[in-house]
Amino acid sequence: MSNISSNLKYLRKKKGMTQQQFADALGIKRSLVGAYEEDRAEPKYELLKKIADFYELTIDEFINDTINDKWKPKTQAQGSNLRVLSISVDRDDNENIELVPVKASAGYLNGFSDPEYIKDLPKFQLPLPTLKQGTFRGFEIMGDSMLPIQPGSIVVGEYLENWSEIKPGETYIVISKNEGVVYKRAGNKFKENKELKLVSDNKMYDPYFIASDDILEIWKAKAYFTTSLPEASADPSIETLTQMMAQMQKSLQNLNKNN
Repeated sequence: MSNISSNLKYLRKKKGMTQQQFADALGIKRSLVGAYEEDRAEPKYELLKKIADFYELTIDEFINDTINDKWKPKTQAQGSNLRVLSISVDRDDNENIELVPVKASAGYLNGFSDPEYIKDLPKFQLPLPTLKQGTFRGFEIMGDSMLPIQPGSIVVGEYLENWSEIKPGETYIVISKNEGVVYKRAGNKFKENKELKLVSDNKMYDPYFIASDDILEIWKAKAYFTTSLPEASADPSIETLTQMMAQMQKSLQNLNKNN
């Protein structure tokens, strides 16, 4: 359970502000401040970030710490994303695996920290030991940039709280403001305030970089499921064709440079 309501009330009073003054400072309605302080609602991610910045706190401190006269800020751990993670549970209080279909991926950028949005996503459980310890979410991927994993496959990722644990060559679901939901391999280690290199398995697609402040969430890929069953093998394989096409593309680029 978060400490948003009590922390918000304490910090506002500590600053000597009324609910109306605080609402005016944040550009929101006073009734919302009352709802947040009375724990009748929770701010969405963008507003949480705005409130945390207003009080010069991290989002993690604002949500999880008990802020009072004895509280002292802790040093921010390098590589920690410090984002709000909403989950849902089943009747036995076990965490669900929520599914983010392609048609819901655009809304996920705004709703990933909203408990009401997460609650409405499709949910499932998997009886796999490797998917029991941790928080998991399924994402439907589209496009052929990660072939041979087929478009429409469901990739199940484990929530990665500390981005410094990213390992080059391993696959991740990266949620970002500009790119949305993408499934890629990491091309480098994560460093605070640096870019993360994303690499496609399909060599027809060039690697690219994404700014760390553009990233909202990262999920480490743990499993995938597909309804596209493999066809009878034939030569050349799709991997061989992809490599041939990539080589031809590079050769054409070199010819164009030399002409």
